[in-house]
Amino acid sequence: MTRSVEHRADRDWVHRAVSLIEADSRRSADTHLLRIEMPAWARWTDDDGRPAGVDLYVKDESTHPTGSLKHRLARSLFLYALCNGWITESTTVIEASSGSTAVSEAYFAKLIGVPFVAVMAASTSPAKVRLIEREGGRCHFVDNAAEVYDVAARLEKELGGHYIDQFTMAERATDWRGNNNIAESIFRQMSAERYPSPTWVVVGAGTGGTSATLGRYLRYQGHDTSLCVVDPENSVFFPAYESADGAYCAVHLDVGSRIEGIGRPRVEPSFVSQVIDRMISVPDADSIAAMRFFSDLIGRRVGPSTGTNIQGALTVVGEMVAARRPGSVVTLLCDPGERYGETYYDDAWLAERDLDIERPLAELTEFWRDGTWPNGSR
Repeated sequence: MTRSVEHRADRDWVHRAVSLIEADSRRSADTHLLRIEMPAWARWTDDDGRPAGVDLYVKDESTHPTGSLKHRLARSLFLYALCNGWITESTTVIEASSGSTAVSEAYFAKLIGVPFVAVMAASTSPAKVRLIEREGGRCHFVDNAAEVYDVAARLEKELGGHYIDQFTMAERATDWRGNNNIAESIFRQMSAERYPSPTWVVVGAGTGGTSATLGRYLRYQGHDTSLCVVDPENSVFFPAYESADGAYCAVHLDVGSRIEGIGRPRVEPSFVSQVIDRMISVPDADSIAAMRFFSDLIGRRVGPSTGTNIQGALTVVGEMVAARRPGSVVTLLCDPGERYGETYYDDAWLAERDLDIERPLAELTEFWRDGTWPNGSR
């Protein structure tokens, strides 16, 4: 006997949900690419008497509707899950997140009308928690950041929901060939600059999705641009890359990353090391010092992961200037500093965690004044 079952109602709802997300995307403008005015030591005249130097650009992802780089990822993850049939009208979406991804995903869950639960470390900044709850999301806290994966998977079963899993899906959900991803946007905005193909693009590693997208795009388009990934303390990405040891995939550190948004206790499935040209390990105090320094430089607060990016970007800028290698460097402003007023911008909070930023802040100030990088090169 022939049997047939039809779920067209679900298909119609998915079509409406995708249309809502696409309409939201069309209403959103691209983010700005800021050109940072460099000091005189970053400019010189080449052998032919032409002006040369090193230019620094910062892609300002804080201007997305949910205020961070993760807005792009959240949109891609929701579209990917919807088109795979994993999210339906009655699905509770669950995520393991350190904060900004959850804020953005709560926004898209609210947009299409499904419940959202964020599993996160209890140490997540209170400002981010408020942003998630403002979008209608619910926060489920764990004491150890390494527990977020297992707890999210458990809630998926208990609630009959869908664990959207940014750490596995980030590099799959984004079309690395283009389609207005962050890499295509950067190169389009750089096209009229004096060094349109950057010497370096510098980004942090959280899920690994952004670096995977950029690294693949550089190869696909044939750009002569190198990709540098910066990693904070207590993250396994750098030691895994340094040793090329896949065993790091199973390592859980006793202390998690103190730089929200980047650094992980395990090598995430979305981390594609083969497309990375260089990695730099950045001490937490240096990240926070660079966050404060750059905030003063541009006149508004940025988040700690942006500080890690800036520290890495200035490292390669210093090297290029010392070698008299002209070119451009691009990095990311990931999210606004207002989310961290009770943490990274609070001197008492830093002191409680033995984070002394006086030395690295003085080094950055000296570097900006005369071009002397902490290792003595100029």
